[in-house]
Amino acid sequence: MLSGLWRAFLPLKSSAWWPYSLLIFTSVLFQEALRILFWKVYKKLEDTLDAFADRVSKPRLYLTDKMQIALAGGLGHGVAHAVFFCLSLLTPAFGPGTFFVDRCSKIPFFLLSAIIALAFVTIHTFSMVIAFNGYAEGNKVDQIFVPLVHLVAGMVTLVNFASGGCIIGIPLLYFIAVLTLLHCGKMVWRRLTENRHRPAM
Repeated sequence: MLSGLWRAFLPLKSSAWWPYSLLIFTSVLFQEALRILFWKVYKKLEDTLDAFADRVSKPRLYLTDKMQIALAGGLGHGVAHAVFFCLSLLTPAFGPGTFFVDRCSKIPFFLLSAIIALAFVTIHTFSMVIAFNGYAEGNKVDQIFVPLVHLVAGMVTLVNFASGGCIIGIPLLYFIAVLTLLHCGKMVWRRLTENRHRPAM
C-alpha cells in the first residue's frame, strides 16, 4: 500500500539524502504499525486457543510455543522483506555477467543485495520475538527497541550512497543484526529461566 503512495514521487531525482530518509522513515513506521496489528490479531487467536484448551482439558500454549509462533512470524516478515527487496533484481540477474555499481565497485551488486537482505531477515526474525515479548509483558524497553533498531538499520543503508559506503554500511548493518540477536537471546534466556522457576499450578 505504502509503495503505491510513494510511486507518484519515484524515482527520486534529488541527490540529497533527506527524501530517502523520509521514504525509509514512513516505511518503517508503516511496518511497525502492522507489527502491532499482527500482535493484536495473534493475541485474540491465542486467547481463543487457550479457551478451547480449557474446555477440552488440555494444556494452554506454553511459553516456548508462543516464542516459536513469534519466531515464525518474524521469519515470514524477514523473508517477505527479502523477496520484495530482491524481486526487481531478478531480470538483470539472469544475464551472462555480473553487475557493479560505481559507488561500491569492489562487490558485485547482486551479492551486495543478498548480503543486505540476509541482514534484514535476521533483524526482522528476532525483532518479532522481542516485540511480542515486549507487548506481552508491557516492557517498554523491548517495545521501543524493535522500531528503533528497524529505523536505524534502514537509515544505515543510506551510507551506500557514498562512494565506497558499502564497506562501512555492511559491517554496521551486521552489527545491528548481531545486537538484535544478542538482545533476543538474552530476553529468551531470562523468560525461560523465570518460567522454569515458577511454581506449577
